[in-house]
Amino acid sequence: MGLLKEKVAIITGGASGIGRATARLFIEEGAQVVIADIQEDKGQAVAEELGPNAIFQHTNVRREPDIRAMIDLAVTHFGRLDCLFNNAGYGGVAGPVEETSMRGFDKTVSILLRGVFMGIKHAAPVMKKQGSGSIISTGSVAGLRTGYAPHVYSACKAAVIHLTRTTAMELGPHNIRVNCICPGGIATPIFAPALDLAPEESDKAYHLMTEKLAGGQPIHRAGQPEDIAHAALYLASDHASFVNGHALVVDGGLIGGQKWDRSWIAREGLTSDEDIREGGKKE
Repeated sequence: MGLLKEKVAIITGGASGIGRATARLFIEEGAQVVIADIQEDKGQAVAEELGPNAIFQHTNVRREPDIRAMIDLAVTHFGRLDCLFNNAGYGGVAGPVEETSMRGFDKTVSILLRGVFMGIKHAAPVMKKQGSGSIISTGSVAGLRTGYAPHVYSACKAAVIHLTRTTAMELGPHNIRVNCICPGGIATPIFAPALDLAPEESDKAYHLMTEKLAGGQPIHRAGQPEDIAHAALYLASDHASFVNGHALVVDGGLIGGQKWDRSWIAREGLTSDEDIREGGKKE
């Protein structure tokens, strides 16, 4: 308890999924939190649930005035800004490259990349004045490996990872750390559209994805929003004071390579546990 005592944080996309889990954990650890989201009712409900140390701000990360307003609110209401978690996102435009609409492309980039850039842009001056700060963004394993998400989503997440590095080099001398988290298969409401479910069916989407994601990595369970929240807690805390420009992968081992199973046994013609222990089939 108390890892973020007297620290002030902003969490975009804080009304649901990873953002909501992070807001709860940050409050438990002593932080004061601005929950920034376009989901007015859900965001207000989360803020009320978390008590006086949480406040909701309607924020569309596609709009620079909204980004500026959430930063200003943190400073005017709580007095400072110690952590910005650029977490808002969605699945974005999908499909074969030749069928991708440029309208969908522009919207996806504006949320997943432009919104992150603007968050860093407007947090930096406040943190420079303080002489400290931690900026965290949500990347993805899709930004590190192919095949996990649509083209534009994957490209944006790769850009977020590299933007993390470039801004870390600029802001590090001001004692501002810039890092990102690369989740693997995390069961969140973001999957509702992919399952042909309405946004209000997010709970159903969560349970379906929990089942679907369970066996996709060496740790045989779906990732939970709390797994990412704890990674964000570490990066926001003073325990990570020497961590800068890092992409922290939280994926249960998903991108480690081909899954380790007994299929290689058949390929090698091994027929018994003794053969395996001895390193080959007996003649």
